[in-house]
Amino acid sequence: MLENFWANAVFSVTPTILIGLIFWLVMRAILRADRTERKVYAAIEAEERAKLGLPAAE
Repeated sequence: MLENFWANAVFSVTPTILIGLIFWLVMRAILRADRTERKVYAAIEAEERAKLGLPAAE
C-alpha cells in the first residue's frame, strides 16, 4: 500500500515538473535571444551614428 502511494505521488508530480522545466527553458531562451538582439542592434546603431558623424546615443 505504501509503495503504491509513493509511486502514485511521483508519477503525478513528474509531468508537472517536466512541463515547468520545459517552460522555463523556453522562456530563458527567448529572454536571452532578446537581450542579444538588443546588444547587436545598439552596436549597429552606434556604428551608423559614427559613420554619419552624429553624437552617441544616450
